[in-house]
Amino acid sequence: MNVIHKTKTYNLKDIAKKVFDIEIESLKQVASSIGGEFNNVIEAILNSKGKLIVTGIGKSGLIGKKIAATLASTGTPSFFLHPGDAFHGDLGMVQVNDLVILISYSGETDEVLKIIPFLKWNKNVMIGITGNPDSTLAKNCDHHLNVRITREACPLELAPTSSTTTTLVMGDALAVALMESRQFQQEDFARFHPGGSLGRKLVVKVKDLMRVDNLPLIDENASFTELLLRMSEGKLGLVIVGSTERVEGVITDGDLRRALVRNPDTSKLVIREMMTVNPVIIDPEEYISQAEQLMIERKIATVLVGSVDRRTIAGVYQIYNA
Repeated sequence: MNVIHKTKTYNLKDIAKKVFDIEIESLKQVASSIGGEFNNVIEAILNSKGKLIVTGIGKSGLIGKKIAATLASTGTPSFFLHPGDAFHGDLGMVQVNDLVILISYSGETDEVLKIIPFLKWNKNVMIGITGNPDSTLAKNCDHHLNVRITREACPLELAPTSSTTTTLVMGDALAVALMESRQFQQEDFARFHPGGSLGRKLVVKVKDLMRVDNLPLIDENASFTELLLRMSEGKLGLVIVGSTERVEGVITDGDLRRALVRNPDTSKLVIREMMTVNPVIIDPEEYISQAEQLMIERKIATVLVGSVDRRTIAGVYQIYNA
């Protein structure tokens, strides 16, 4: 799409590609400069007994909030502290064992520099993220991560674009390196995200989601008509032969269709000959993730929930109704 503004024509797609190219080049530039100091920062965080506090203002503050959120959700206790609020009382949230990440691309942001004397007095380990290793902030921090870029993607070289991207990715690099160092697993992630689909699968148990009412139970001597009625009423695509105290087998709608193909005369169909005598039964204490993995492996959408040994059931779990 071309846009004409006064006497100049702009190709918007080319502008977008140029922004991507500039920012990708900036990321490569910063990545190539990562050295031993990054390892020192990770070691300091791992050895800390306190929280990791992130501070910054303006665009750096917005990036800092995201970094703190990512760290907190991946195993590193962290929160964002606004430097203005910090200077007006919120420094009381900073404890002796806490580490503080201070973000300022120039390294000369006044609101950020103002809280350094307190952090020094409080003996907090300070980690600066700037684009200027010779800045006041960089020189006053215990560790410094350099995110220096050649140019911003902004054509005026004014709006933080490439610089905020490199800072954000540096924060992601810290979070991922800490995750790897701590051997942070899916189960750990799920505990911090119980509201998400992954959290539900890794934390919630089958007993919490199984269906317990109106189970489609039939006797092995039931007629074909009774079988159809119970399967329709149950709305699970199957019937359970037996009782909750003793399951003899299951008949799915697939079993039913195959039986009819073999013998269209319904008067001659026998339930015991149609049913699967060893249906899959899982323990109600199983996690949803384990249950669904088993169901994928067996290529089934529904399992009985209960005791395999006693062949008793307490409910039914269906993967697409979870």
